[in-house]
Amino acid sequence: MHIQDKVIMITGASSGIGEATALLLASEGCRVVLGARHAGKLAALAQRINDAGGQAVHASIDVRRHADLSAIVALAVERFGKLDVCVNNAGIGPLAPLDALRVDEWNEMIDVNVKGVLNGIAAALPVFRRQGFGHVINLCSTAAYRVVPNMAVYCATKSAVRAISEGLRQEAGEHLRVTVVSPGFTRTNFAESIADADAKAPIVAAMEKIAMPPAAIANAIAFAIAQPDDIDVGEVIVRPTAQG
Repeated sequence: MHIQDKVIMITGASSGIGEATALLLASEGCRVVLGARHAGKLAALAQRINDAGGQAVHASIDVRRHADLSAIVALAVERFGKLDVCVNNAGIGPLAPLDALRVDEWNEMIDVNVKGVLNGIAAALPVFRRQGFGHVINLCSTAAYRVVPNMAVYCATKSAVRAISEGLRQEAGEHLRVTVVSPGFTRTNFAESIADADAKAPIVAAMEKIAMPPAAIANAIAFAIAQPDDIDVGEVIVRPTAQG
């Protein structure tokens, strides 16, 4: 894939798409810097990568805090001398109808899904500017392209990520790359955050029936990274063939 020795920071790295991405990129010779709130899972993943001959470091972070993102970017530069790619993967989706008035959940989605991405960009961008190269990859969703009941706020956050990414791409200049990767139904723990039973049931059913493995999204991320420096993959949508 021609990505050996790239230094890649991944948020939400302890499970699901983040974990699959870390494992794939490490197996291709990348040096991975892993961040998530679940310290135990994160440490186990880093140990697994290192035991297999890869290179991984990790830090417990909360993407809602800009200082945490700045610290993990600093860790990447301190340990490996640079940062090639920032993968803003962390996200949540406690779906519910608006009438349920789950205001705290709305705010948490905005804080994690939107502000978390902005915090990642704010931490990585100064490093990329100093280096003269860098690549921001923001995990979005097919929900950014189609609004459905029970998902209004979630769809709004993902639409925001897409808009922020396109704005960054236009501002980035010729030496920085920006990619949006939008998964459809993927076999992750996404449904665990859904407290509303009526909203959760169809998501769980669809995942059990058609969801694709997280490795499918990891492959898309690796594809974008592996392109020559003068090629920018702007958007990748990956969904199960059976998804409507």
